[in-house]
Amino acid sequence: MATGFGRGGRGAALLQALNQPIRKPGEQDEPAPSGDAPAPPPAVPTTVAGPGSIPVGRGSMGRGAFLQGLLQGATTPALSRGQSTGNATSIPQKMRPLPASGGRGVANLQALIKNAGRGGGITVPSPAPQMPQVKPPPQPPVSTSQESTPTPSVTSQSGVAPSKGSSDPPSSRLSKMALDRPPVVHKSGTAGKLMSLSGNYIRIKCENAGVYQYHVSFSPSIDSKNMRFKLVNNVRDVIGFTKAFDGFILYLPHRLSDQETVLQSKRPTDGVDITITIRLTKVILPEQCVPLYNIIFRRVMNILEMVQVGRYYYNPKTPSVVPQHRLEVWPGYITSVCENEDGLMLLVDASHRVLRTETVLQLMKTCVQKNPNGFQDECTRSLVGTIVLTRYNNKTYRIDDILWSKTPLHTFKTSQGSELSFVDYYRNAYHKEITDQEQPLLLHRPKKKQLPGGKVPEKSEAICLIPEFCYLTGLTDELRQDFRVMKDLASHTRVTPEQRVATMRKFINAVNSNPDAKKELTNWGLSFAENTINIDGRQAQQEKIIFGNNYTCMAGPQADWSRDATRNKVLTPVDLKNWTVIFVKRDAGKATEFINMMQNCCRQMGIQCNKPTCCELRDDRVDTLSGSLRDNINPLVQCMVVICPTSRDDKYSAIKKICCVEMPVPSQVIIAKTIAKPDKLRSVTQKIALQINCKLGGELWGLDIPMSNLMVVGIDVYHDKAHNKRSIAGFVASTNKMCSRWYSKTVLQMPGQELIDGLKLCLTSSIRKYHEINHVFPEKIVVFRDGVGDGDLKYIDHEIQQLQQCFGNFGGEYTPKLSVVIVQKRINARIFLKGDRNFDNPPPGTIVDHTITRRDKYDFFIVSQHVRQGTVSPTHYICVHDSIGMKPDHLQRLSYKMTHLYYNWPGTVRVPAPCQYAHKLAYLVGQNIHKEPSAELSDRLFFL
Repeated sequence: MATGFGRGGRGAALLQALNQPIRKPGEQDEPAPSGDAPAPPPAVPTTVAGPGSIPVGRGSMGRGAFLQGLLQGATTPALSRGQSTGNATSIPQKMRPLPASGGRGVANLQALIKNAGRGGGITVPSPAPQMPQVKPPPQPPVSTSQESTPTPSVTSQSGVAPSKGSSDPPSSRLSKMALDRPPVVHKSGTAGKLMSLSGNYIRIKCENAGVYQYHVSFSPSIDSKNMRFKLVNNVRDVIGFTKAFDGFILYLPHRLSDQETVLQSKRPTDGVDITITIRLTKVILPEQCVPLYNIIFRRVMNILEMVQVGRYYYNPKTPSVVPQHRLEVWPGYITSVCENEDGLMLLVDASHRVLRTETVLQLMKTCVQKNPNGFQDECTRSLVGTIVLTRYNNKTYRIDDILWSKTPLHTFKTSQGSELSFVDYYRNAYHKEITDQEQPLLLHRPKKKQLPGGKVPEKSEAICLIPEFCYLTGLTDELRQDFRVMKDLASHTRVTPEQRVATMRKFINAVNSNPDAKKELTNWGLSFAENTINIDGRQAQQEKIIFGNNYTCMAGPQADWSRDATRNKVLTPVDLKNWTVIFVKRDAGKATEFINMMQNCCRQMGIQCNKPTCCELRDDRVDTLSGSLRDNINPLVQCMVVICPTSRDDKYSAIKKICCVEMPVPSQVIIAKTIAKPDKLRSVTQKIALQINCKLGGELWGLDIPMSNLMVVGIDVYHDKAHNKRSIAGFVASTNKMCSRWYSKTVLQMPGQELIDGLKLCLTSSIRKYHEINHVFPEKIVVFRDGVGDGDLKYIDHEIQQLQQCFGNFGGEYTPKLSVVIVQKRINARIFLKGDRNFDNPPPGTIVDHTITRRDKYDFFIVSQHVRQGTVSPTHYICVHDSIGMKPDHLQRLSYKMTHLYYNWPGTVRVPAPCQYAHKLAYLVGQNIHKEPSAELSDRLFFL
């Protein structure tokens, strides 16, 4: 009989009925002989072979009967293979339970019963898990103290006594939990030149065998979290002063004498006796205590009198002042405990927080002077969504709104029920006098914290802030575009590798020289090494860059071929025969010089450039420009070039909406001042010519990609959370062997959504385009997915399933191999090249695939770009799905090759080119177009 069936046993029942002999109405099922005497079959099988079996027969037509069978089987021991109960032999062969082989209903019911067993109600026996062949971690020693009540003898290393109402002793279950860890994933390459490296990691040593986790309950129950903290602190003479408590779970570095400790305490508010029950639940190994150790190091930062601003801690006592720009820089540290392939480590990095010395009130007064009539809209646009710092308590707040109708003279109700004005509150609480009593208030809405049980409170209190006491943090877009500001800040924030290592040593000395900080770590049995770790790395060989006329050159030690890119013919030129240049009257001279230089530069690159059609605008209005574009775009025009007098977002968006959606044609926007200087005109025009060639479908250079029938995909998502606009996913796929031509699509999603729902359509369209060009389907597909943080890695299977499902659209025989690689560039890991006496930046092509990689992930780091200032940042690659089975050397080499193919820069970039293309596409659509671009431009890099 076929045993594969669908939901809830319906298919199995149908197959069973078809195999039975035909009977007349009223007759019973024909029993099968069992021994000498026939036995009538039961209506429902009386024995269930285990939780993975499904009773089949009359009365078992779905989930209900299956659930009943599972519940019956949950109370009996699991049968091993070939074993049966006493009456199992009486069941006819046709009605023996079938093995569960599929169906969502089956799986959900099994999970339901399994979870019920975990909760102490129904215990479902299950076969022992197959443990990976790894060396078991050391277990905490068993406490030898005599307890007040005898407990059953349990063979366990965890020292946890069994609890009532449980089928398995907790000690054996917890020892399995301690050992039930994924095996260490070690996939390292061998190709390349060996290098001696270091990183910003320090090894952590743990003297204790583990951390003891206790569950704390109160009788009568206590709802207030602060009250629970006070009550637990009252019994510190029993549990000790070293602890970590979150309101329910208590962590201790030592084991209490009893399995269950019952203590008495008085509630300070009314003197009621409270019974505190502290019960040992499990022993956690040091390697599994990463969240707890991070909390301990945050305590250490507070002991060192560091101030938390955002995620990290900074020292407000030693700021670096930049008075000419009204800025100051706070130095600080980034600390993070992590379990890597080579054990527990502490990541330490230097961080800087830029603060503005002007207050929100000063900014508001500036807005009033600039725009007296519309200053409220200007202030709202500038302030809402920004982070401010209140120096009286060194806390940061996000401005969610401006209350123009309220002033510091308004009152609020205190916890005692009395009315108090903001002026009096700040005078009494912080000894601060409010000078401007007519200023509006700023509103901050704290994030709603989940209550026990996952509930979210309906109402939450808002915080009103005084603009006079709020200092702006971070940099505005206007400041970021100011070259002088960024140059002056770089002298404080760009830290060399040698300075970064000195900062790490300074942090180690600060902790070791502070008795309280040292004691905090010692109480938990923690200490760390005095120097950074040593790493053996490799450098990939230089790539050969291919240009037109079969000219080749090496990428060079700095991975920069800008000189060769502008002096040689491009790989695939597209002649510029019919193009239009639009400009205003005052830029007519600049436009003429640009056109002449464009014709000269294109000739050297092997591109034929005819004289364009010139269109002079009568004014600088957006409507005039839009009308001119619509009048000049026709089917024969290859490209529209617009020279704008100034940089304006509204004008740029209008140009891109017309040229990318309404009347699709490649477009190039040039700011007049970039072509105003004659000494720089040639270099600027060369870059514009290369960019226009890409937008017309040309190819600038290429690499040798040894894999045949390969498609490389890049995916990234753009979010505009500040304006609550829709998120845009960019999808880019290669369509030729050299990965120099690309097909693109976009997916519009809900605001803030990172995981993509429309990947199936994107990949299906890309495969069809690949087949249209190459007349063969891709056999191997490598996806580089950018923008996925550690918290979203567990959800990436949702996207992998979409990618796999689309293969069925091309017939059942088409099953290409698929690899999915997560690309993370916003990381705090740093890699240093060790010299004889100092540390330096590693060269492009540096690969690290062990020691500091994840313990249970197939991952590696690549330094692909060259920097002239500061410290280079590596890129983290995590392979989350791999059916191609490439060797680590081949996947690393392919990832490094992809960083050479971004046509906006004649050198390597930090991420693979398809990821950078997907980012540019998503940014253009999300920031300017807000619609899906026309399909006529999908086979060109129109978004560069």
